Amino acid sequence: MSDETGAEVWLVVGLGNPGPTYAGHRHNIGYLVVDELATRMGSGFRAHKTGRADVVEGRLGAPGSGAPRVVLAKARSFMNESGGPVKALATFYKVPAERVIAIHDELDIDFGTLRIKRGGGDNGHNGLKSMRSSLGTGEFFRVRAGIGRPPGRQEVADFVLSNYSGVERKEIPFQVDSAADAVESLIADGLEKTQQRFNS
Repeated sequence: MSDETGAEVWLVVGLGNPGPTYAGHRHNIGYLVVDELATRMGSGFRAHKTGRADVVEGRLGAPGSGAPRVVLAKARSFMNESGGPVKALATFYKVPAERVIAIHDELDIDFGTLRIKRGGGDNGHNGLKSMRSSLGTGEFFRVRAGIGRPPGRQEVADFVLSNYSGVERKEIPFQVDSAADAVESLIADGLEKTQQRFNS
């Protein structure tokens, strides 16, 4: 889909679980990042007419810079069913997979670090698995926010659905800010430059 100026539209999806119970969980880093992007746009989320997600529409970048239109989205379903709402939005805005960016937690990356890539496996992440199934492809961009592996013998499911430690909570704003920067960079400068800058 193009907007009235002919510019391309991007769909940026923060993966997470809805509701206050899950708000502080490691699994919800995607929600935090799209919240930050919405703040940068100067707008708040509202229900989309599909009824399956909350969205913000606007532009990322300096006013008058010709920045493309961006739709930020948070599915109203749980993580393992987020593909359906994402597909509905991609269809509504006519956004192909190559202009979809998913922001999600990643166990195999140390806490506080980022990795940016396009395509690849789901690595056991139910949100990515659902998106791949619904979109019919995994060839979308991923902004992977590291949360590290659970300590000791803690189960992975319990770890991702638990709150950050006190020390981590102090660092989270920096990781969120950096991930939001990475999304802006992906849209403005492409994958290679973004990887060089953020794949620490």
